[in-house]
This record gives sequence, structure tokens and C-alpha cells, in this order.
Amino acid sequence: MISGSQGILVLEDGSVFHGRSVAAEGEWVGEVVFNTAVAGYQEVLTDPSYWGQMVCFTYPHLGNVGVNPSDDESGRVHVRAVIARQISRRPSNWRSTMGLPEYLLNQGVPALEGIDTRRLTLLLREGGVMRAALSTVSDDVARLLDMARQSPVMSVLRPIPLVSRQQSEAWVDPAEARWVQFTAVKADLPGIPPHVVVMDCGVKANILRTLLSAGARVTVVPHDTSATQVVALRPDGLLIANGPGDPERAGPVIDAVRELMQAVPVLGICMGQQVLALAAGARTYKMRFGHHGDNHPVQSLLTGAIEITSQNHNYAVDADSFVGLPLEVTHRNLYDGTVEGLRHKTLPVASVQFHPEAAPGPHDSLHIIYSFVASLSETREA
Repeated sequence: MISGSQGILVLEDGSVFHGRSVAAEGEWVGEVVFNTAVAGYQEVLTDPSYWGQMVCFTYPHLGNVGVNPSDDESGRVHVRAVIARQISRRPSNWRSTMGLPEYLLNQGVPALEGIDTRRLTLLLREGGVMRAALSTVSDDVARLLDMARQSPVMSVLRPIPLVSRQQSEAWVDPAEARWVQFTAVKADLPGIPPHVVVMDCGVKANILRTLLSAGARVTVVPHDTSATQVVALRPDGLLIANGPGDPERAGPVIDAVRELMQAVPVLGICMGQQVLALAAGARTYKMRFGHHGDNHPVQSLLTGAIEITSQNHNYAVDADSFVGLPLEVTHRNLYDGTVEGLRHKTLPVASVQFHPEAAPGPHDSLHIIYSFVASLSETREA
């Protein structure tokens, strides 16, 4: 048995990592991914797209600025576990209301520090995403290895219903007063604000906040809202949000989008891109180790411009499946050439695989959301 505050992580390939437990106690299983961001750990932890995943942070220090209510991307922590080199117990930041270990403990999430995160990251880069078992109560490696190998892979799970809203709601930012000094000045669009309906597959708060900042009126609907129900809301545009899991498991969303893309302008973000591609007849696939970080260079094939982007996805769109379809690639990842953007050749439908709202990350791509909202206003005026 493990004594004191020790913890152990066992990967499905048999690799073993020992560390110190600084949050919840118990045992967990899940897929392990690595994130290369140097800041924004709270946004990562509360991003619903990380549901069920153990996140290895490559940046060596975590928790230095604590946590605060304004930086949450959703109502709770969604990662399965936090794996780090060092986690601060004494945060120093004027916005901090709580330390990271206490925050995770309150939400029943484990965290191991003292882990050789460089070695773990290299293993994942070479071997791809792996399942693992984490324990703070047992050091029985053989049993934990079996737990890891018996745990389900993400592709067989259906996590979207677990992170999506259950009811439609007009969205008003509850933290708007606190965010005034941190956000861009709201866009001044003519006439009545365009109405954007957001299909919630696990939407981040900053996507909604950025839509408001761009001048839109926002309604968020559950992932299984039908096309008929969406049309009844009289949207000027539709945004398909990010979310966890295999996009092929998002059947209700795909079915609705297949109809809606014929009726209203659509923008997809992250899983939204994958859903649009599947709705149009293309294919998706699981990547070797995914993209998780805020430092990925993406090039627009339309303008040649290169933007540094925030990313979090394990699945991607297969460009070879575009043959015979009215789709074209608009953006490419400069690390590995994967599809980072697409658009429909005849309909006002487009998407990006990265996160233009960032949080965390650079603001290079904010124009994508602002341009989408502005185009809806222009269409209405015309």
C-alpha cells in the first residue's frame, strides 16, 4: 500500500511513474495527453473538451497564480487527473482566491507532482495517447496495469451528453463586470444585434464571451436540439462548439447540422469542424497524440498568413475524404500538415480546428469570430 502523500501512475505499456499526491485520494483510469501551454492551467482544467483525460503539463511549474472564479471555462473541472513536475502550494496573484491543490481537492480531482513530465511526454509522442491508472492508495503495479488495459478508450465513450446543457438559455456573461478590463471593446454593429445560436457540445465560456464582445445576441442550446427547434429560434447564424470524445459519436449534432447548414450560416470550432465535415460526408480519424497547447502555428491557405493558435483536440478531419464533396481546406497546421480549417464551396459554412477565442493562448485568431458575427449583421442589413 502507498503511505503518506505518495501516488503512482501506470501506463498501459507498463511504464510506471511515482509522484506525490497533492489533491484528491483514490484511484482513477483515463487516457493521458500532454499540454504544452505555459499558462492558463485553470482554463485547461475547466475546458469540457478535456473530459475524462489525465493531463500532463509540460511546463514545469503549475499553480503559481492560484485559481479564481472568473477564469473558469465551465462550471467545474473536467480533467480526470493533473500530472505535473511541481505544483505550488502558495499562489501569488491579486486575483487568486484559492490554491490549485485545494481547488482540485474540493472537486475530487487527483494531482500528482514530482513526475518526470519530460519522459512521460516523450513516451506519449512516440507511443501515442495511452490509457493509464492512477492511484494514491495502492502501489500494486500489476493490478493497476490491468486496470489501465481494461479501461475504455475514448472512441467508445459518449461524453457530450455529460457536458452539454440540458436546457436552452439566452446567455449573459455572469462574470462580465469582472472581465471588462481584460476584454476587447465590444463591436459596434448597426441595427439589432445578430442572433447566434450555439450548439453546446461542451462549449467554453470564452467562446460565448467573445460572441457577445463581437456584438452578437447569444442563445445556447443542448447538443441534441433538433434542426426544427433551432430554426424556431430564428437564428441569423449557428456556431457548433467544441466538445469531448469521438465526433462520430455525436450523432444528434451531426444530423441537425446536416439540415441546418442548408438554412443558416454556420461556424464550427474544434469538434464543430469535425461535425461539419461528417455532416457533409467527409471522414474523421483519431490522431496519434493530438494537439494540446497554445503555441501551434497555422497557415491560412487563403491569405498565406500564419497565426499562433490555441488547440485541444484528439481527432482531425481527413482531407482525402473531400474528393467529390463541396468542401475545401482553408488552413493547415505547420507542425504536421493536418487540416485546421475548411469551408463549403457554395454555402456560408466554415470552420476551424483551433480555438480562435484562445483562453488560454494568443489572440491572433479572434478575427474569425468577429468576422463571422459581422457577416451576419451585413446579411441582415442587405
